[in-house]
Amino acid sequence: MSIDKTSTPADEHAVENPEAATAAVTVVDPRLLVREQGLAGYVGEFKRKLKSGDLGSIPVVLGLVIIWIIFQSLNSNFLTAGNLSDMSVAMVGTGMIAVGIVFVLLLGEIDLSVGSVSGVAGAVFAVLAVNQGMNEWLAMLLAILTGTAAGALHGFFFARIGVPAFAVTLAGLLFWNGFMLQVLGDNGTINLDSEGVVAKLTSYYFADVAAAYGLAVVVTAGYFLSAYFGNRRREAAGVPSRPLSEVIARTVLLAVLAFAVAIVFNQYKGLPLAVLIFVVVLLLTDFVLRRTTYGRKVFALGGSVEASRRAGISVTGVRISVFAISGTFAAIGGLFIASKIASANQGAGAGDLLMNAIAAAVIGGTSLFGGRGRTWNALLGVLVIVSIQYGLALQGVASPVQYMITGGVLLVTVVIDAVTRKTQKTAGRA
Repeated sequence: MSIDKTSTPADEHAVENPEAATAAVTVVDPRLLVREQGLAGYVGEFKRKLKSGDLGSIPVVLGLVIIWIIFQSLNSNFLTAGNLSDMSVAMVGTGMIAVGIVFVLLLGEIDLSVGSVSGVAGAVFAVLAVNQGMNEWLAMLLAILTGTAAGALHGFFFARIGVPAFAVTLAGLLFWNGFMLQVLGDNGTINLDSEGVVAKLTSYYFADVAAAYGLAVVVTAGYFLSAYFGNRRREAAGVPSRPLSEVIARTVLLAVLAFAVAIVFNQYKGLPLAVLIFVVVLLLTDFVLRRTTYGRKVFALGGSVEASRRAGISVTGVRISVFAISGTFAAIGGLFIASKIASANQGAGAGDLLMNAIAAAVIGGTSLFGGRGRTWNALLGVLVIVSIQYGLALQGVASPVQYMITGGVLLVTVVIDAVTRKTQKTAGRA
């Protein structure tokens, strides 16, 4: 558990040498501060985070709200149930790829091959299932494993041979794009069965209203139970924990949001299968990163390679596994993208897919410098990108302008990330 260290005014008066006060800091956990001071503790904690540049996902959420308000004021169809549902399905393919990018960014590295790998997965599935008549479930598994193998290969050259990740994955981008074209053959396009497993990934909706509401209940209850028993474990270990009132308040806020989303889905076609799968993936990957030994190794490696090595962490093994995870999610995202267009073609994985996947992870709050981020950042980031794309499309804005605006948003996010990192170093938190 990380412990925040801050100095209080009382500490400064407790020493005769003011210069020495900076070295004599008092350990203060924000959970303890909130428990002892109530509302004043929340205000103090917010000011401390503001001063140290540690606001988490708040800027992204505020930015998303502003984007929605602007586009809704320009076109009343933007926040309709149909448009929001279509946006939620469209974001899943890129969002899946962004989840894998989050893992790589946590190491402070980059994976430029994910777009091409996603195209390869769609092509492999289409050839096996459509041209060769293989069972779709088996073809889908082999397509995903193709992405896993590609990612592991990149990780091997990076971790074992020592080739920079940028160079390895750039080579992978070119190689896998050529491999995809070779697999697709002269025809270049293979249409998928509209009633097949992959096609239904983005076309199937749970029409029963109980599905969307049930998901909202499960997410809300799961969060409460996780937070509640997490606090119980902290109390049993004698470490500070958040007060029950805060846990309840956070749960209520999440419940309002979850049921609002459920209402929107039920006003259109129901809960999209793609969204359900995406939420499950986010929950599982978040659990892996925050609650398992492997996740702690990933964060540790992103913080300091040398310290991780001295702590006995297999740096090579973790690096290879992270790139394998990135390739796996690139393949999964590629299948969702193929499902959306009901085909595998030579343009798969090209265009702005790579940029959007990386931008989604970064815009959502994952640091380019490693060691900070969550897979939920992929959801927030891809929501921002898809909202901009759909909002501009409703206004009839051309694609070049969409690229420029998305690039501008990414630049602003990276600047904020760099400034935040400098602020945290100044505050002694990095």
